[in-house]
Amino acid sequence: MAPEALLISVLALAVSASLTKAVRRLSWAHGLLDVPNERSSHSATTPRGGGVSIVIAATLALLLLRWMNAIDTRLLLALIGGGGVVAAVGFLDDHHRLGAGVRLTVHGVAALWALACLGGLPPLEIGHRLVDLGWAGQGLALVAIVWILNLFNFMDGIDGIAASEAVFVACAGALLGLAYTSASVVPAAALAVGAACLGFLLWNWPPATIFMGDVGSGYLGYAIAVMALAATRDNPAALWMWLILGGVFFVDATVTVVRRAIRRERLHQAHRGHAYQRLAQRWGSHQLVTFAVIALNLGWLLPCALLAVLYPQAAFWIVPGALLPLLVVALALGSGAGNGGL
Repeated sequence: MAPEALLISVLALAVSASLTKAVRRLSWAHGLLDVPNERSSHSATTPRGGGVSIVIAATLALLLLRWMNAIDTRLLLALIGGGGVVAAVGFLDDHHRLGAGVRLTVHGVAALWALACLGGLPPLEIGHRLVDLGWAGQGLALVAIVWILNLFNFMDGIDGIAASEAVFVACAGALLGLAYTSASVVPAAALAVGAACLGFLLWNWPPATIFMGDVGSGYLGYAIAVMALAATRDNPAALWMWLILGGVFFVDATVTVVRRAIRRERLHQAHRGHAYQRLAQRWGSHQLVTFAVIALNLGWLLPCALLAVLYPQAAFWIVPGALLPLLVVALALGSGAGNGGL
């Protein structure tokens, strides 16, 4: 990675932190506030919509990286084109509460745009074979992008958790991505996105003084999904590494949605049924839960992802080994369970 890419990431951090301060002031002035209710995990009225600073800082950094030829045009268009649309609908939803159908339609269009820009889902390395899933793979990729986009929104429920998760996944993905091939353009983009998240996290760390809002959570989920897809173009086993890195969010959100769907609950309705939310209620602290997720990421998922990098032919089989303990923990904490269990 060129030294200039590191400097641009530092710039993204500084711009994001400065913009978040300004957005926080504007949110208070214009009444863009998150007022606690019976489904909230916070107890104080807090400005929201701070994720717009992440979007702006990351977009500026990506444009500079393209100007320096540190990323290619296809990745740039996928990130700022689809990402901009996702951020825009999130911004409108933060202000006016759009219907779920409108949001999902826009998310689907953005996912199709990403697949078109990056040439679809490439063949995947499974064991000693390269497997091309064909049109079924493109459909799965479309659903996966939309799901990752939305799960970041679902998991943005306590102070600092979504921003710190994005910092970890993006920066770890950048670091481990350098081990795949020096020709990859994904690490520079991932580091810039992670740095922009870190600038916002300075204001969102518990106790948060501003929330990310849908404008930020949707954008981050989309950006991570797109970077994972782009990384798989460079190495057919890269997708498994990114899946491992995002394991905490993938497992908790998926288990929660599946169990709520079984009970035929409205999936887009706010609730406090995720494992991390239940743990925050039990411990009475957002900070302790956020620290616990960070520790789990660094102490378990990062080593597992490193194994996937070192042994790419075993990467596919490392995924269930990495995620199964998380599934056990999520179920033990009552992820998605109703008041009386499943």
